[in-house]
Amino acid sequence: MSRSGSLKSNPDEAVAVSPTTTDAEDLDVKKMRDEYALNPIGSGSSKSSKSKNGHLRLSSNSTDGGGDDDAARIIDRSQEVENASIENGDRESVVYKVYKRRWFGLVQLTLLNIIVSWDWLTFSPVSQNAAAYYGTSESAVNWFSTGFLFSFVVIMPVTIWTLHWGPKPSIITAAVLILVGNWIRFAGSYSRDGGLYGVVMFGQILTGLAQPFVLSAPTRYSDMWFTNRGRVAATALASLANPFGAALGQLIVPFMVTGPADISNAVLYVAIISSVAALPSFFIPAQPPTPPGPSGSTPKASLRSSLQLLKSLEIWLILIPYAVYVGFFNSVSSLLNQVMLPYGFTSDDAGIAGALLIVVGLVASAIVSPILDRTKAFLLAIKIAVPLIGLSYLVFIWMPATRDLAGPYVVLSILGAASFSLLPVGLEFLCELGHPMSPEVTSTIAWGGGQLLGGLFIIISDALKAGPEASPPDNMDNTLIFTAVVALAAVPLPMCLGLFGRKDKLAMRRVTSDDRERGETGQV
Repeated sequence: MSRSGSLKSNPDEAVAVSPTTTDAEDLDVKKMRDEYALNPIGSGSSKSSKSKNGHLRLSSNSTDGGGDDDAARIIDRSQEVENASIENGDRESVVYKVYKRRWFGLVQLTLLNIIVSWDWLTFSPVSQNAAAYYGTSESAVNWFSTGFLFSFVVIMPVTIWTLHWGPKPSIITAAVLILVGNWIRFAGSYSRDGGLYGVVMFGQILTGLAQPFVLSAPTRYSDMWFTNRGRVAATALASLANPFGAALGQLIVPFMVTGPADISNAVLYVAIISSVAALPSFFIPAQPPTPPGPSGSTPKASLRSSLQLLKSLEIWLILIPYAVYVGFFNSVSSLLNQVMLPYGFTSDDAGIAGALLIVVGLVASAIVSPILDRTKAFLLAIKIAVPLIGLSYLVFIWMPATRDLAGPYVVLSILGAASFSLLPVGLEFLCELGHPMSPEVTSTIAWGGGQLLGGLFIIISDALKAGPEASPPDNMDNTLIFTAVVALAAVPLPMCLGLFGRKDKLAMRRVTSDDRERGETGQV
């Protein structure tokens, strides 16, 4: 029970108590906290905080110094605000509640991530037919995927700035780019007799620019709308929708396209589906009336202060392997058709292999995410998943040469289960380690690194492709060796987390904030 009102133990129910502040100073603190609770941007302390456009911020005038010292100062200033709020009693004036309307926004974010990933892989599963239709080479068709991935990197700063103001502006931006990009792609593909490669590439780049606005949004959305008992699952649903869209592209597009002329209809159908999925984005709620829990109303670091928090070694021990494995997922998904066809497999076989990679991964993540929401065993999950990913890429080197579907299907299923279990855990653990950094910063950097490396890996893989004189012709054995070597090289990084006397650097600050403040108010 609270000091001045009843508190319910269910975190999905309202937690409200009557305010006790009476003097002007207490009311000012209460007002600033309540304003921040509705739009959590910036971070602050009792002495260095400031309010701008209704948001509580920390001033970012820290002195120069070591990375750990700067980060500690920012965290301490954020903690001072929380302590000052508790001392002044304004914590009791905040209502913590989750709302059913949060599911509307989450479903919409999920749909956009599905469709933007399907846009990405519209052409890769039928690269031979696409090359014939547009009158170009398979290498040029690969640039549809590569250009899409590089677009993410170009617009990363804008993505972080937009998400700093909340998920809705970001989601609307993505919806507009998806609508425009898809219909420009169709404008270059309207004739069954052949398409305009340059026009389609322009539309593809626009859809690529849309991706970061929805792919980086799940951690920001779950932080704003969900409690710490549901954030991993919410982040998993919206984030894993992106590879699910890739699975749909891998599986469905080959059935749409039986010859070069069918590319036109495939692009049209994807444009129609994209339009239907994008339109509801304009009607989602911008923010909850009240925060879902204590950490939802904790001041976040300003963008400038976030640069200091990014100096944490632990954050980079997760960011680097995360980007590497996302990059390889992107490149393998784009090139799986070209990896398997030289060994006698069909486009349908490759499409099913790509779908297994993703569907098994989704099932595994659906099982693991709720468990981790309860146990918070993020570090253990990371240290189990990462070695499995590295070993899977190693074993896959020999799978296409078996000329039997069982080998590729089994290895890709294991790879998918490990990769997809890692994805939401890595994102949420980054948020915990970086708190009070706003979640979109680490999320955008993690995904941006993956898209950049994915594009580079596709270019490298294309260069490593064997010639027509090889046995079998045009095989990608060297690509698979390169993939395995780099994937294994990334394994030791997260395995070092917590070692060498740095276990204290792995504190989950956001969870601790929730638990501590619930204790202050007497919540069970």
